[in-house]
Formats: sequence, C-alpha cells, structure tokens
Amino acid sequence: MTTLNNKQKRVVIKVGSSSLTSRHGEISRRKLEKLADEIALLKDEGYEIVFVSSGAVAAGYRKLGCIDRPTSLPEKQAAASIGQGLLMEAYSEIFLSHGYVASQILITRSDFSDEIRYHNVRNTLNVLLERGIIPIVNENDTVTVDRLKFGDNDTLSAKVAGIIEADQLIILSDIDGLYDSDPRKNNEAKLLEKVYEITPEIEKGAGESGSNVGTGGMKSKIDAAKIAMAAGISTFLGKASSANVLGDAVSGIARGTYFEVTNETMNLNQKKQWIAFHSGPEGELVINQQVRTSISDHKHSIYSSDIEAVKGQFEKGAVIRIIDHQGERIGLGVVNYSNEDLERLSKITGEEVENLEVVHFDDLVCELELSLPVGV
Repeated sequence: MTTLNNKQKRVVIKVGSSSLTSRHGEISRRKLEKLADEIALLKDEGYEIVFVSSGAVAAGYRKLGCIDRPTSLPEKQAAASIGQGLLMEAYSEIFLSHGYVASQILITRSDFSDEIRYHNVRNTLNVLLERGIIPIVNENDTVTVDRLKFGDNDTLSAKVAGIIEADQLIILSDIDGLYDSDPRKNNEAKLLEKVYEITPEIEKGAGESGSNVGTGGMKSKIDAAKIAMAAGISTFLGKASSANVLGDAVSGIARGTYFEVTNETMNLNQKKQWIAFHSGPEGELVINQQVRTSISDHKHSIYSSDIEAVKGQFEKGAVIRIIDHQGERIGLGVVNYSNEDLERLSKITGEEVENLEVVHFDDLVCELELSLPVGV
C-alpha cells in the first residue's frame, strides 16, 4: 500500500452491476464483501472514499416477483426501490464490521444542473468525508426519467469526482482495461496500460456494454475519463474481480489502464466544471466567425456586437449554448442578459451598446479545450 502525502487523498470508486452479480443476475454477497473489505483497507490507510455503486435493480427484481431482469421503466424503478435498500443494508453491515459508517446519497441529473443544488451536494459530500463516513452514491433510479438520467454510473462517478476535487477516479467492471481494439472480437488486441490523450483512434476501439446486466460500455468509461481528466483527475480502469485491485490501483501497480493527467490536460475550476458538464443550457447565441476563432485562446469575452442571432428563452445568469452561423457547437457560457434584453439591444445602434459584455471569458467554456462535447 502506498504512503499518503500530507494532503489526505480522496478517491472515487465506481463499480458496475455486472461486477456485483452472480451468473444468475442476482447480487452476490461474496462480491460485495470483497469490494467493501478492500475499501475498508483503504480507509485504514487514511484515504477518503466515495463509493459509486450500481446494482439496485439487480438486487431488487427477484423480490419484486420478476423471474428475469425487467425491461420496462416502471418495473425497473420498482425493483430499484426494493434493491437500493437491500444494497445499503448489506454495505452498512459490512462496513460497520470494519468500524466504518456508510451513508446513502441518491442523485439525479437535475441535482447537478441547478447550481444551488450542485453546491449542496458538494457540501454534503465534504462533510461526510471530513467526518470519516463512506458515502455510497447511486442514481435515483426510482424516480429518474430518461431525460434526467446520467445514462450510466460511469458518467455519474466522474462528475462526483469533479465535485469533491478527488485525486483519483477508479472505475471497476468485468473487463481489465482499455484495449486498442475489442478483445472479444480480436485475440490480438493489446491492453493500453497508460493513456495520456484520448484520441479518435482510441474511441473507435470502444465497444458496447459487455454484459446484459450493466448499462455502461467502454465508450461511457472513456467519456468518464475525459470528464475526470478535464478536472485534473487521473482515472484507473480495471477488473473488479482482480485480487487487491483497489490497493494496487492507488499504488499504480494494478493491471488495467491508467488515464494520466499531464500539464497539457485542461484543469477546469469548479465553476467551469459546472458550466461544462452539469448546467443544462437553456438557449443559444449565434456568434460571428471572427469571434469564433478568437475565443479558443480562453481570454476573449463575447460582446453584443459579436452576436448574429439569439435563440430560445432564458433569463440573466442562465447557461446558454454558443454556436456559429453553421450550427457548429463552440461552447457554453453564463449570459449576463436575458433573451428579451439581447433582442431589444440588437435594435439599438451605438458604440456603447455594441461593447456590452454578454458572456465574460471566466464564465465561458470552449468545446475545443475539452476534446469532449460540453453538456454531457
């Protein structure tokens, strides 16, 4: 086990449903205990841990009376309402046997898109971590509809890692890392042990979900690594069933893929993380080609004279999408005027009106700086 620096290390650990279930699709107590025991060992070493655990539907569908894993949304939500309690009961019991208290946090996308609720989630997690608690996070599947879903817990874990300024994100699944092609189809596929940049070639090698139990395939894990790296957080992807995978992952010696942050990696502050990944844009500004080129240096605000058109309805302080006249996405920003104010100002001539700052560069995230579509 690695020795901690003076700064206590924060680690977000995500495990998928397929890594918690038996071959029959039900939750495996043995697999729960293995991961919980390894987390307890990290806690013993002084790490602060947030555990993002899937498995609520898998834990509850048999108790709902379903023979097979349900496919309809109402049955999935009903199964999750049963299974989430069973999961927490099991985790709480195991962690208490090691002397640690676990807490439950259920999140929807709207908890992140609202800036006040976003900070409330952050504050709650920070208090729990400072008190030595192990927060167990999951998406609130019992009430979440598709338009409010994260899509999978890979994305959720990366966003949680960013919100608490974690030192490392560990994503565990039923595969042992990222390969240069799909190892299920190509016996010659090679494991990529270190990744410093997620290139288009790497993304082409990402397959779909390898299990009928989980929802997140390799693409979702790559997107999660991108989000984490944009926040300056290194990510490890490995196999949950590997012996001492968590201890080895934090020590840098586990078999798997390490997505490493370099000096060139964009490190977004909390404000820009919220704008880029959580906010949910409410409208659009179409800007001219000249300013489109200049904002990529991250130091150019958007002024009223730069705007060619205003689309949608939004108030002052809303996050809006910024596009060019061809509809290509440029980024997101916090707007200083409502759509009605901007439309009214567009009809007024004069230098004073033309130089009004609509989006300050500190509140602007350019898509080019992320190599990832903002708003995911």
